[in-house]
Amino acid sequence: MKRPEKEEAMRWFTHAKDEFIDADELRKRGRFYLALFHFQQSVDKAIKAFLYLNVKSIEVFFTHSINDLLKIAIDIDTEFNKVVSVKKLDQYYIPTRYPNGLPGGIPSRYYDDPKEAEDAMLLAKKAIELIEMKINLE
Repeated sequence: MKRPEKEEAMRWFTHAKDEFIDADELRKRGRFYLALFHFQQSVDKAIKAFLYLNVKSIEVFFTHSINDLLKIAIDIDTEFNKVVSVKKLDQYYIPTRYPNGLPGGIPSRYYDDPKEAEDAMLLAKKAIELIEMKINLE
């Protein structure tokens, strides 16, 4: 059953916000590798929520690249240029999850910088806040 676009967008956005909250809890507990990955995922899902309302092709949902999703969002609404730096979170998509994604390191031990995790949280927060505003205007 296909849901109306607004309903589906809100499902994705609600999950994105929940994932952001969970990522921030992980950050506060010092589980930085997991927090970094989930900050990336929360923004991925939040942008997809916006795109559910604005694109008809489902192919845009086959990527997890914030950079790729942002390009599409910017084509729709140039205000997304304000959060273009959130694309930096893409660097956490693979290396935080797999030991072979981080040559010579173990993600759970390598990512040990609280400032890095806080910076990721702030990037994600700014993007999610913009998207929440955009979705509520739709």
